[in-house]
Formats: sequence, C-alpha cells, structure tokens
Amino acid sequence: MSEINAIRFAEPWQVSCVKIPMPEPKPGEALIKIMAAGICGSDIGAFRGTNGLVSYPRVIGHELAGVVVSIPENNKNGIKVGDRVVVDPYLYCGHCYPCSIGRTNCCDDLHVLGVHVEGGMAEYFCHPADMLVKIPDGMSWVQAAMAEPLTISLHGIHRGGLKAGEYCAIIGAGPIGLAAAMVAQAYGAHAILLDLVQERLDFAKSLGVEYTINSGKEDANARVHEITGGEGAQQVMECSGANPAIRSTLDLVSHAGRITFTGWPKKETSLPTDTITRKEIDLRGARTSAGEFPEALELIATKKVDMLKLLTKTVKLEEVPETIIDIEKNPGSYMKVVVTME
Repeated sequence: MSEINAIRFAEPWQVSCVKIPMPEPKPGEALIKIMAAGICGSDIGAFRGTNGLVSYPRVIGHELAGVVVSIPENNKNGIKVGDRVVVDPYLYCGHCYPCSIGRTNCCDDLHVLGVHVEGGMAEYFCHPADMLVKIPDGMSWVQAAMAEPLTISLHGIHRGGLKAGEYCAIIGAGPIGLAAAMVAQAYGAHAILLDLVQERLDFAKSLGVEYTINSGKEDANARVHEITGGEGAQQVMECSGANPAIRSTLDLVSHAGRITFTGWPKKETSLPTDTITRKEIDLRGARTSAGEFPEALELIATKKVDMLKLLTKTVKLEEVPETIIDIEKNPGSYMKVVVTME
C-alpha cells in the first residue's frame, strides 16, 4: 500500500510530518488531492493541549482546498472528477433536532476534522461527497483555503442579523474578528473593532476598518457610545473568548441589541441578568458555520472581503512542524498561514 505525508500531533507539544497509508474512500466519499490547507488558531490550541475537544494522536487540518480525484456520480452538488473544491469540515448526523432545522453546526454528535476525527493536512484526503463546494474559476488555492475561517466570521454576523447602516462592535482583532469587520462593511454596516494590541488595530486600519478602539488604553464603552451617537452598537460580536471581554458586551450593546459569542472562554463568565432584561438584549451563541461556504467564496472572489490581506506567509508541508512551533512561541508575528502542496 502506498503512503502519503501528513501533519500529526502525537500528543500535546509533539508535531511531525509523518507517513500514513493512502486513504481509500468509503461509500459516499470523495478522494481529494489536497492543494492548500490553512493553519488555524485551534490547531495551535491543540498543539498546546489547551483545546479540550481534541483527542490524540491526531492528523490536523480543517481549512482545506483541493482537486477531486474520485467521487460518487450522484453527489448533491454535481461535483465531478477534476473539479476544484473546498471541504466543509463539520460532520453532522443529519437526524437530530438541530440537523432537522438546518442548524447542522449544532449537531448533537458534531465531529470536526482535525479535532474529533482525522483532518486533511495531508497530500490526499477522503471526505463525504455531499460536503464539498466548488471553487469559483480564477480563485487561487491560497484564497480557497481561507474560505473556512471566513465562514466562521460570516456565521457570527448572520447569527446577529446585521443590517446595513447598523453599528457592529467586534472584540478581538485576530483573523476571525478582522474578517468579521470586513464582512460587516461589505454588508453596508459600520465596523468598530476592539483589541488590546495596538499593532493589530493599526493593521485593521490598513485594511480599511472604519473604527478601532484600544480597550486597554481607552474607555471602550464611552468610545463605542460616542461613535454610535450615544446608542451603543446594535450588534456586538465577541471573538476573543476573554472573560472580561464577554462581560463588556452587555455594556457596549444598544437597547434591543444582539450579542453573538464566537470566542471560546476557558471558564464561565458571570453576567448581570438585570442588564439583559433592562436592555432586552438577545444573546446568541455562534459556533463554526452552517451553509456559509458559497457566500464566503463569493465574497473572496469579488474581493468584497480580501482574505489575502490576512495572509502572513505560505509554507510547504515539510515546513509545518517548525512553523507551528514558531507560531506558538510568537503568536503576535502571525495572522494567517497557509500550507501549499503545489
């Protein structure tokens, strides 16, 4: 049996490029030659051993784009051999209550690639044929691999029902928060991006983000209310997972506003329910994504959201172990890294 190269965490702090058997598609699966794969913040959490959902040993990788080598003819998206696709990495059961109402990302038995099951940071990968989305003509492999993080940002914006003309305060200027700010502005809304790191806010300004606030140096609540004419933001999207930031969302949001929680906190946050009642705030979780890939690819293709601006660098598969070690040590030096197999 032939072997391929893949990136595996044997256990926390142990990353290497290893040989694994060439995968063979099960019924209903496609075989994909992976051309690009993104390194995600959750991969760094898995490397550190701080992502409690990850089991080891584990081949990582869930931000995947590639060429279809084989596929069942009756797949729902009409994808054929030779098509360029992205992988929807959130495997759902299809019959629990969330799945029955189209909220497949909330499946009672959700399995995420590279977390609960083997990921696709490898030369070849097998995946359910119905969970592939065709890439628009002319899109680069690197752009395609950045569609998955954009779906996370889109899902948070969608969960908050953001409309043109509204103010959206986004906490956390990492890749998800930055992309969310670009999405908000593509929707005709006003983005207000908050972070503690001035360099990230300066970067956000270079991307054209309308308002930035250094919440470590400014009174963020006062500044948001100043920007919004005293009302507060109609939507607040929390992308950092920091407990103080989660608490602050209730101050930043307008009366009758919406809060979406995208960040994953390590411990629970105490929230004043009297404020929730007084302002009649909608609190909404926002986990992964569900059906957002076509829109993400369209936004990237039209440059309404230019994900390439978030790209720090590309690396080859054999360079991934040293790159992950360096990202863990120097997270401030990286925004988005994509592995290319060309």
